[in-house]
Parts: sequence; structure tokens; C-alpha cells
Amino acid sequence: MYYRIHQIKLKPGEGKAVIPEKIRKKTGARVKDWIIRRESIDARDKGAIRLVYTVDFSCEKRLKLEKAPDLTYRYPEPGSKALAHRPVIVGFGPCGIFAALTLAEMGYRPLVLERGRAMEQRVRDVERFWKEGALDEESNVQFGEGGAGTFSDGKLTTGIKDPRIFKVLETFVAAGADPKILYKHKPHIGTDVLRQVVVNLRNQIIEHGGEIRFSSKVTDLAITGGRLSGIEVNGQERIETEHLILALGHSSRDTLRMLWDRGLAMEQKPFSIGVRIQHPQEWIDRAQYGDPALARMLGPADYKLSHHCENGRGVYTFCMCPGGQVIMAASQQGMTVTNGMSYSQRNGKFANSGLLVDVRVSDFPSEDPLAGVAFQEQYERLAFGQGNPPRVRLEGFGAPEDPVAASLPKFAVEAIKEAMPFLGKRLKRFDDPEALLIGVESRSSSPVRLPRESDLSANIQGIYPAGEGAGYSGGIMSAAVDGIRAAEEIAKRFLPMKELEV
Repeated sequence: MYYRIHQIKLKPGEGKAVIPEKIRKKTGARVKDWIIRRESIDARDKGAIRLVYTVDFSCEKRLKLEKAPDLTYRYPEPGSKALAHRPVIVGFGPCGIFAALTLAEMGYRPLVLERGRAMEQRVRDVERFWKEGALDEESNVQFGEGGAGTFSDGKLTTGIKDPRIFKVLETFVAAGADPKILYKHKPHIGTDVLRQVVVNLRNQIIEHGGEIRFSSKVTDLAITGGRLSGIEVNGQERIETEHLILALGHSSRDTLRMLWDRGLAMEQKPFSIGVRIQHPQEWIDRAQYGDPALARMLGPADYKLSHHCENGRGVYTFCMCPGGQVIMAASQQGMTVTNGMSYSQRNGKFANSGLLVDVRVSDFPSEDPLAGVAFQEQYERLAFGQGNPPRVRLEGFGAPEDPVAASLPKFAVEAIKEAMPFLGKRLKRFDDPEALLIGVESRSSSPVRLPRESDLSANIQGIYPAGEGAGYSGGIMSAAVDGIRAAEEIAKRFLPMKELEV
């Protein structure tokens, strides 16, 4: 039997090999086997920073401790109905990857359609955009193998509680990610490692009988009697299918418009807009650790801040990238979008995060379900015209000549200006006049939700909206989990394709 124990504390630099002895002193039991389940940093007292561990362990003595939970993922029992055609997954970001992998491992031989290009060519397209400004609208930071998360920090933190989370982490590790992500409090992979991990996952899907087609955009649906009967790809090819997982991501605006025209139910959803804020990483290390030299042992420091404004708006930091860089992330011509990215070592000189303000559906220009998309596009166009990207030091933010403020709604400018002194009290020098603001950050989440039933199906039978683009996740982990859930719903109703050939 394995027990779980919390609050095992080590000093920075103290080796993990002392953990069994610390457990013995707490419990009186000699530890046989042990595994770290969680590692976090307690830096509240700058003079006594500690690494804090949760550990599962076995011993011969019976203890009055909680039993360690069983983290084993179990596939659902397959259904009994026969599939006429293989299931199709649209999009190959985290949601699409894990939907495809789950179905492939269970024998359903899914077909994945990704509008962007495979990793190798996609990386070349993105680097050309960053160097020359030549945007490919089908192969960029948003579209292509791995989705938008490929060019990010590869952050794996999530607010959801779901037993599938450990399955996702184990899968990433098996595909080449650092095993420490299994227990780090704030795990990340890094864009450099994530790119190879995604390619390895692609190969696993293919090895299990799945097929992945790049440069393949779904351009129309065939619907018969309220049910999906097929799809059109690239305006030419017809593919017969009765089951479609929509794992679009949050930037496939043209596809969303097509789906709305075909009768797929949609509703407005609040989201956020703001900027990227950048500071020297050394400032953040000193503010969080006291001694910035501790970053060499503990890793570069991060932060998570928020403020509730007098007018009810929320201002918060999002997707903080220690030792990272601000990148351009547009997917449409004439528009500017920013994001943050870190490599696995997080060894850059600067830290950045989104600094965002709540956008309510009442801020949208109309009651159209896609009015939030139009709202985003409005400010992305303004940002493009203000410098691509517009940037300003904090001391000049909101001044008449400020290009960043000119790229944001007035309520966002006012909220950020109100929040900064309060955030500066929470984190020293966060509101330093030299902090750099870069606009515009508009793609933190989808501005639309695709309603679905308890079995994750949409109003058009056979369509399963999932992940960020459908409005049901916010980040790599929650998107991956939602992809698994969508795959499970198909598996629970139908026999695997391999069973039909026996």
C-alpha cells in the first residue's frame, strides 16, 4: 500500500535523497519505495525559502495517513454500434492531438485534418514571419502542427481537477518531455522541446493506425436530416464521416463563420484583452526570492497577479513567461497580435506576461454570436496601424501619443492604469516606469462558445465541439483533457474500426 504525505520541506540546494529520512522522522516508518508527486516553492519568508514536497511512499508499518490515489488511466468500454466511416478530428493542437491519440490507441483509426503545415515547415514559416514580416495565413504561430501552444512557454498549469491530467503528463514524458513535469507545481515544457514532443506524438498516432493530413482545411459540412454525413476539404475533396471532433483552437475565425452559416449553434463568450508587459528577469527574481542568485537553484521566478477595479473590471496577469520573449502571433494580414514564449531552459534576460482586462459580452458591437471575433479584429487592426507592434514604456502609457493605448478600448486603458500601483505593491518594480508594454494581446481565450450536450455533441448530431476554440478550455492541459473526453464519447458508443474487420 502507498500512503501520501504532504509538507516535506527541503532547503534550496538540499538533495532529494534526504526525503525518506524526513518521512521516517514524521511517521516513524521506514520507507521502502517513494515517488515525488508535487514540488512547490514557499518563498513567503525570503530568509527561509523552502522547497515543499508531496510524496507517495510504501512501508511495512500501518499508518493513519491518506492512501495514495490510483493515477492509472483506464480507457472506456467500447460501445456496440458499428461505425460506417472513421471519425475525423479537425485541428492538431493539444485537443486534437489527444483526441486522435486516444482514438488511435483504442483502434478507431482516426483521420486528423490540420489546416496548417507540419512542424518542420511551420517553424521555417514562423521564423520567416518574425524576420521578414512575411505572414502565411495558413502556417503561422496560430495554425500548424501542435497549435498555438507550440510557440509558447509550453505551460502545463491548469485550474481543472480531472483524473485524465496525469495521463496527459505521462504521455508528454513518454514522448520526450522532462519527467519533472510529473510533479512540478508549475510544469512547463518549453517551445524547443515541445516541438519535438509533438512530432513524436504524431508518429505514435500513425503507428496506432491514425492518419494525419496537413494543409487540409475543412471548408464545408454535409448535413442530412440534422446529422453530419460528410465534410469538404480545401473546397474540393469530399470525405464521408458521421463523427467529427472540432478541435479548432481559438483563431480559426473563417471556419467558425462557415460553421455558423451551416447552422451550428454558437453563443457569445466573455474573454480578455490587453498587452504583454516585459521586465528584466533579474527584477522578478529579486522581488520573489530576495536574492536573485537563488534563481540558479530554484529556476527563474514567476508571478501571478490580479486586481479588481472600482468599475468592476478585473485586471490580471496571464501566461507568464520567465526568461522568455514577446513574439508576434498574427494569423491574418493587416493585424497585430502578441504572445509570450520561453525555451525549456528559460534563460533569457527578460520576463513577460499578458496583462489583461475583462471583456464582457455587453462590450461587443452586436448580439451576433461572432461579434466577439469582430471585436478582436477591430483592435488587432488598430495595433497593426500603430507600429506592428505598438510599444511604450509604462511611464508613457495612456499619453496622447501612446500607440499602445490607441490600440486598446478605453475601458482597458483605464483599468490597467488603475491597477498598476496595486500590482506594484504586490510585486516590487512591477509598476516600474521602465516596464515595457507591447500590444495587443487579444487571443488569451475564445470569444465564442459552441454549446454541447452532456455527451459533448452539438445541435448537429455527430459534431463534438472541444477545446479552446469551442470555449471549453484555456491552455494546453485543459484542451488535451477535453480532447480525451470527446474521444471517449465516441468510443463509448461504437466498436473500434479494427473490430469491424474481423
